Amino acid sequence: MTETPSSPNSPSPQRFPVVVVGAGPAGLTVGCVLRAAGVDCLVLETGTREFVEGRPRAGVIEEPVVRGLERRGLAGNLLERARRDTACEFRFDGERHRFGFHELTGRHHWVYPQQFLVTDLVREYADVRGGAVRFGVRDVRLHGLDGDRPSVSYVCPDSGRREVVACDFVAGCDGARGVTRAAVAGRARVARHDYGIGWLALLAEAPPSADRVLFGCHPDGFAGQMPRSAEVTRYYLQCPPGDDPENWPHERVWAELRRRLGAAGAEPLTEGRLIEKRVLDMHDYVTEPMTFGRLHLAGDAAHLVAPIAAKGLNLALHDAFALGDALAERLLTGDGTGLAGYSESCLRRVWDYQEFSQWLSELFHGGAGGDPFRAGTALARLRRLFSSPAAAAAFAEQYLGTAARF
Repeated sequence: MTETPSSPNSPSPQRFPVVVVGAGPAGLTVGCVLRAAGVDCLVLETGTREFVEGRPRAGVIEEPVVRGLERRGLAGNLLERARRDTACEFRFDGERHRFGFHELTGRHHWVYPQQFLVTDLVREYADVRGGAVRFGVRDVRLHGLDGDRPSVSYVCPDSGRREVVACDFVAGCDGARGVTRAAVAGRARVARHDYGIGWLALLAEAPPSADRVLFGCHPDGFAGQMPRSAEVTRYYLQCPPGDDPENWPHERVWAELRRRLGAAGAEPLTEGRLIEKRVLDMHDYVTEPMTFGRLHLAGDAAHLVAPIAAKGLNLALHDAFALGDALAERLLTGDGTGLAGYSESCLRRVWDYQEFSQWLSELFHGGAGGDPFRAGTALARLRRLFSSPAAAAAFAEQYLGTAARF
């Protein structure tokens, strides 16, 4: 919902061509692209700088996304520090099955924790490119999105005053629970999918137990290992949706990980202190369109893809590249072609990634649902990956994000 400011305390509105709501990867990337083009913008964020720079989230970045960051001068630290994954490993039927996607495609994944990327982007946007940003703002509101004079207002955390910012466009990059997504409630078509499962997301103070991503497809539920650094490892365990993390003490977690990731010839898991435990209910949504008047949504504000295929961060950055470029073109040359096609072009990739996530979910979880038919078809899919070069190549392209050109 948008509204007209009522008796704002701000004596005179500030003005920026673009207001970006949200200082996550998408919002900061949009801001960096605009500043590189010489366009002024303001980024508004409800969290503190320390909070957004320290929030652990995704870590797998596709090579096309890294190249997009590199072309925009945003990948310096990533290229120096990120780990490069060239293979993953499936464990099922008590056996290990290495999947060398680099050997099939010449491409690889980059592993760079999201908080490192956000830290890089904040520094580049605010400290290097001189972008305006307000951290810790409260009660953000959107106004006049359907007209030619939109604005955004917020309560300043220091003065307690409501400030009004006039703009030409608003970039909604504030996530699934943000104000920009709420602003289009009732106007957008929202497609949802619930997988009916949960994942217990864990961070362990322990080195990875293998030098690659592990996917354990077990009758008792999926388990995964995602290396993050030499000292910290991300693990996942399939669990009931809505489960309480307190139901998973240290001993139970490691016993289940050992069992579900166990395979002939596998090294024992390296245990460590669990520094994060939270339950993620696996679900997706897609908001159509992604444009409403002068508001353009990006990242989780527009779509959520469950972490099953590690696509969420990558989709957010693809959106940000497209939106930043289109806004700069419109504001600098008057050409609105990119903005007019923004929603449609992004949604094609979104649906492609959603379909792959759904397919991969059945591969991971089909054997654990108690349905012998699903278990049989999931096992057939797994076996086909290691017996059919065509199936292996198709999987590798989708897994690496190189299958489709948009």
